[in-house]
Amino acid sequence: MAGAGLVAIKRRIKSVTSTQKITKAMGLVATSKLRKSREMLELNEKYYNHFNSIMDDAVSNVEDYNVFTHGNNSKKKLYITLTSDGGLCGGFNSNVVNEAARVLTADKENSLVISVGQKGRMYLKRYKFETAAEFVDIPDVPTLDEAATITNKIVEMYQSGEVGEVYVIYTKFFSAVKQVVKVEKILPFKKKEGSSDGRFIKIEPEAEVFINEVALLHIKQTLLNYMLNAKASEQGSRMQAMDGATKNANELLDALKLKFNRVRQGVITQEISEIVGGAEAQK
Repeated sequence: MAGAGLVAIKRRIKSVTSTQKITKAMGLVATSKLRKSREMLELNEKYYNHFNSIMDDAVSNVEDYNVFTHGNNSKKKLYITLTSDGGLCGGFNSNVVNEAARVLTADKENSLVISVGQKGRMYLKRYKFETAAEFVDIPDVPTLDEAATITNKIVEMYQSGEVGEVYVIYTKFFSAVKQVVKVEKILPFKKKEGSSDGRFIKIEPEAEVFINEVALLHIKQTLLNYMLNAKASEQGSRMQAMDGATKNANELLDALKLKFNRVRQGVITQEISEIVGGAEAQK
């Protein structure tokens, strides 16, 4: 019986060791990908913030009706969920989908959803939410190409009057250990309340023409920034999850090795007792 117990423990040690190697390797890969994602995000943030500042000035100077600033009178709301294509990243996907479920359930009749990422699609189907469109296989470092594909669908639905407001539900990256789910409105454009420094700004061509010309570019840039935040958050969450799994595996291995040594010690003690007992019986 004791020998069989030792074999079972050895098998468990071998299984946990294999798992530990996988989680450690995945943690290292996630760390490397996080570094690349952070570098791209930092570069994009500078351009995105500057572009946003210009758009704020332009939008605040629009006086005549413009669909991108005044809306289209539709009561429907569109939500874009940014999730991952792969798993093993802690609560990254569930946090986004839980927030999506909360806002969608609040006004289900007037809400539509576009899923970006395999995991988001799976979760939304589990919650019985139908998707207006699905986008998968997003690269680890998203580009304007992926953002443009999603943007074209969004603008098509908005300009046709199918939806009147567009929101993005994504995870904003602050650090490797802090990521926060956000719900941001991207259409219609928010009008800035007055000017903070009292500057007089002249826009050529006129603000209305300028908005129409750069609306698609602005939405693409905004969406790309959110996607880069989401990817950095995904890798940060995966790195934490794999580090935690590796630590748990180490603790489990220590416990199993201790148990193995105790059982083996018991077997040896039992064998010695049997030998001594047999020798005493022969006297």
